[in-house]
Amino acid sequence: MSVEYDIGLFNRLIMGRWRAQATESAAYITPEGYRKLEQENTALWEKRNLVTKAVAAAAAEGDRSENAEYIYRKKQLREIDSRIAYLQQRMPKLTIVRQTQDMTRVFFGAWITIKDVSEKEWRYRIVGADEFDINDNYITVDSPLAKSMMGKRIDDKIVFERQGLTQAFIIINIEYII
Repeated sequence: MSVEYDIGLFNRLIMGRWRAQATESAAYITPEGYRKLEQENTALWEKRNLVTKAVAAAAAEGDRSENAEYIYRKKQLREIDSRIAYLQQRMPKLTIVRQTQDMTRVFFGAWITIKDVSEKEWRYRIVGADEFDINDNYITVDSPLAKSMMGKRIDDKIVFERQGLTQAFIIINIEYII
């Protein structure tokens, strides 16, 4: 009796690196976000050039197996190459979303100010996953909060669930920065 195994699945399970398939994020980006990715790509190529020279200099010192500088620079080069490969794969798939015609409703790229029942206010911008940064108050278009706000107007109530709690907010301002 012959039993066939999926070797790839077997290796992922045994090696402990198996992860559930991630859902594909929306491939939208603002013009500013795309420019930042282009600048990052250019800077990475410049940095790669410098790191490559440092790797060559470290390799010239002799025994590479015990050369900390060589090992560090090779690791740094792999990280740079990994990010460049990601950007080269991802950037052509992105759709740059220009300004919306209806500036009275919440759409991609909008800055939205919301308040809760205790009158506390928050301000967020809806952006794509590739420019998401909570420090800049950017939320991804795929987030539950952003999804609940899409298409809404000022004074509309939004309700969404977060961490098992249902929360309600009112949109008090919508702004598009041109």
